[in-house]
Amino acid sequence: MAHKETPAEVFKRALAQSTRALAGADELEVAFGAEGPRLTPDKKVVLPHPPRVLTGEEAERLRGHADALALRIAHHDETAHAKSRPSGQLAREVFDAAEEMRCQALGANAMAGVANNLTAALVETCEKKGFARMADRNSAPLADAVSLLVRERLTKLPTPACAAGIVDVWREEIERKAGPVLDKLSGLSEDQSLFAHAARELIRDLDLGDDLSAGPDDSKKAEAPQEDQPEAEAQEPEPDGDSEQQTVELQQSDTPIDDGELVEAQVQSDVQEDSDMTEEGQKPIRPNFTDEPDDPNQNYKVFTRAHDEIIEADELCDPEELARLRAYLDQQLKPLQSVVGRLANRLQRRLMAKQNRSWTFDLEEGVLDTARLTRVIVDPLSALSFKEEVEADFKDTVVTLLLDNSGSMRGRPIMVAALCADILARTLERCGVKVEILGFTTRAWKGGMSKEDWLKAGRPPQPGRLNDLRHVVYKSADAPWRRARRHLGLMMREGLLKENIDGEALLWAHDRLLGRQEQRRILMVISDGAPVDDSTLSANPGNYLERHLRAVIHWIETRSPIELIAIGIGHDVTRYYRRAVTIVDAEQLGGVMIDKLAELFDEASAPAPPTRKRSTAAAPGGGAARVAAMR
Repeated sequence: MAHKETPAEVFKRALAQSTRALAGADELEVAFGAEGPRLTPDKKVVLPHPPRVLTGEEAERLRGHADALALRIAHHDETAHAKSRPSGQLAREVFDAAEEMRCQALGANAMAGVANNLTAALVETCEKKGFARMADRNSAPLADAVSLLVRERLTKLPTPACAAGIVDVWREEIERKAGPVLDKLSGLSEDQSLFAHAARELIRDLDLGDDLSAGPDDSKKAEAPQEDQPEAEAQEPEPDGDSEQQTVELQQSDTPIDDGELVEAQVQSDVQEDSDMTEEGQKPIRPNFTDEPDDPNQNYKVFTRAHDEIIEADELCDPEELARLRAYLDQQLKPLQSVVGRLANRLQRRLMAKQNRSWTFDLEEGVLDTARLTRVIVDPLSALSFKEEVEADFKDTVVTLLLDNSGSMRGRPIMVAALCADILARTLERCGVKVEILGFTTRAWKGGMSKEDWLKAGRPPQPGRLNDLRHVVYKSADAPWRRARRHLGLMMREGLLKENIDGEALLWAHDRLLGRQEQRRILMVISDGAPVDDSTLSANPGNYLERHLRAVIHWIETRSPIELIAIGIGHDVTRYYRRAVTIVDAEQLGGVMIDKLAELFDEASAPAPPTRKRSTAAAPGGGAARVAAMR
């Protein structure tokens, strides 16, 4: 019997065919994955998975992302682009954004349907970047404002309402300085070489001329496109950044630096400006270093955050595969369900007992206490013959389970962790306790895009963290368990579990808890070892990540109102955490988690809240504000 295609499969096939047609490449490979939309170095198009129920708006956005990548393949020459590309960071961003709009304008002007698709994709991108909330130049990126103005000139289409704010912030200055050059761009979109020359003029008029490297001969390009150069010369890469500074850094990279000098260099080094800009809901927000002596980030550095992501579990996997993985998880863990279920029932009984109501007696008013009727007969004027029902003091509570999604958890440990998270979420929800389930790993083994950027920058010494973070939200605190249940199956997916950078993950989960309104906030970490990332540890001291983890734990335990507890699987975590337990067999995890939670909910054993002053109300760099921005 022939397999019947689902609507999503039909849409994928049609979208792949239209992408190849627009790109003019019959052999173009079009794939669907969690890391789309993007164009790989080998010219492979990766698009996001379409949802199971595909609306017209969602289809238009997906087609827009596909059209943008196809038009880049059809109309963009990377070699010519590299020749004219400036070296300064901001100048490069403006130059790249203008070229991207040139490619898209060629398709939008030729086909109205493509123009609608590209606009839908642009709206989604602007919403993710939070352009609607940017009201001043400090927050509104200049490169994006320039690209939107270039789009207006090339396509005659208005800027989407969600991005009008950042354009209005910059429009007057850009038009005053570079209005004539913007007008000239519309007649040059067919020729990439001439357009690049005009884009460099635009950068110079915007007072970014100092960021222009020694590029092509402007006088010759003003008359005609640059003639083809010999192949060897054309392929010679242009230095990325200040070549003299890179030479000094390369010379310094061979010089041994002791830990004391490293700490000083890390504190004084400037983190890249572009790492401050993050896409809402996708990338971890960088803490602003404070002057506090115990700030956990003061000796920690990140080379770039441009490739980090905070992502919902269902965005990493299509619905059909997610359902299959959840079914596989249920099948593998069926023998453990009854054991963990009984433990969960014990926890539920304990929690529900704490929430039972009680009576207060000998009151002057309330409900008449029938047990004291004799007192009324003997002394009718007695004022202490009433009672009142009161609820026991049970704090409004939220629990975050932070699960280590590293490769060493592969197999039974991750399966048991997923089951226990499932059971606890269901149990605590019935008790009125909200639960958030988070996971942390990296997007790639041994570095990923961050390491590639570091290599392109000339391998500057002591770069700090050199991998792309992937923080996964399996269940938010406000989401009901029934909706998030299948998301836990994602942990069974081959290729998800990679490396672990615990310190930053702990701060991320901590900051999310700080944004909650509950009176009591508990963070439970489940890990099987110390933080490990080969690319970071190969370019920094061997204890670099472990030292940061210890600083973060110390800060939370001494300066934060969050209650922190850790469970180590086959690894002694008591040397890191003040309140921790280690288990040898992964099957013990369910019972240990429930016992520890029961202890935490016992008011007699609950720790007193920190007595420090206002510093306990926010994480390093304003955690509450950063959580609000992320949400």
